[in-house]
Amino acid sequence: MNASIKSLGIDRLPLEERLALVEEIWDSIAADSAAVPLTEAQRAELQKRIEEDDTHPDDLTSWEQVKASTLSRLGK
Repeated sequence: MNASIKSLGIDRLPLEERLALVEEIWDSIAADSAAVPLTEAQRAELQKRIEEDDTHPDDLTSWEQVKASTLSRLGK
């Protein structure tokens, strides 16, 4: 069965209910995420990041720096 938002009536739900449904669907996907294996490229990228962190543990960006940079790029 290939259901769509129209055939299920989801498009007629109020926005708040559709957002709640999206959240429930996302949570169910996250719960099953272990069932989705990483690609070799993803595994290699994670390994690279772990090695970089192990090599340079003090090379950090504080939350304040990240927030300021993001707000600056957004023009806020």
